[in-house]
Amino acid sequence: MTPDEYCRRKAADSGSSFYYGFRFLDVRRRRAIMALYAFCREVDDAVDECTDPGVAAMKLAWWRGEVEAMYAGRPTHPVTQALAAVLPEVNLPAEQLQEIIDGMEMDLRLARYPDFRTLNLYCYRVASVVGLLAAQIFGYTDRRTQKYAHDLGLAFQLTNIIRDVGEDARRGRIYLPQDELARFGVPEADILARRHSDRFAELMRFQAQRAQDTYDRALGELPAVDRKAQRPGLMMAAIYRALLDEIVKDGCRVLTHRVSLPPARKLWLAARAWLRG
Repeated sequence: MTPDEYCRRKAADSGSSFYYGFRFLDVRRRRAIMALYAFCREVDDAVDECTDPGVAAMKLAWWRGEVEAMYAGRPTHPVTQALAAVLPEVNLPAEQLQEIIDGMEMDLRLARYPDFRTLNLYCYRVASVVGLLAAQIFGYTDRRTQKYAHDLGLAFQLTNIIRDVGEDARRGRIYLPQDELARFGVPEADILARRHSDRFAELMRFQAQRAQDTYDRALGELPAVDRKAQRPGLMMAAIYRALLDEIVKDGCRVLTHRVSLPPARKLWLAARAWLRG
């Protein structure tokens, strides 16, 4: 299996909505974005699929070294080999890849976030940085596109947090700001026990509105000159916003239900966004 095939399989097997945006790209950009996505999956899995924090920390330390080895021309993992192959064509700063690992390390130190400011740092590292790297791969001419990419990455992560509240609770993690839990009268114990309530639904509608506002802000920041190049992000935004709408329509029952969109609908949303350009 070649490095590119490894990354493509990693992306396809994940079932992620992002994969639908990748399929419309030309070969060069598709190779690059799938390699970046596979890198994110690998470092995320190093934490989520490991029950021993010490072992997870060692895995992340290994990935740090592997990123350094890649930029020194000595990659050993299929993902870094695939990334190394696209570096001559795409500017992917090493410090941004390392910052993604910084975000994963936060999961080893923090299981609660006192306020949105603290959560925002986590979102920046694990999602907004990815958005900035993806924008580099897709291509842009106006620097304002970086602001769009940053905020769109944040919107995606806020959507993931809303969708995964129940799953994260099973791991003992709560990514909802603690001060907002208190404001809406939702005890941590209810979330960990996955007890739905009217107060919890109200809290989640508040979270969903923040995410929707972030999508609106991001899309309003995208310069017209770069809209065509950034269509993959617009396709993913269409899918993620539809998912967010479904969660709200379902009563925000994310503690006990995982809402997802059928593959056919994802493909339809992606194709429509691509045609709208």
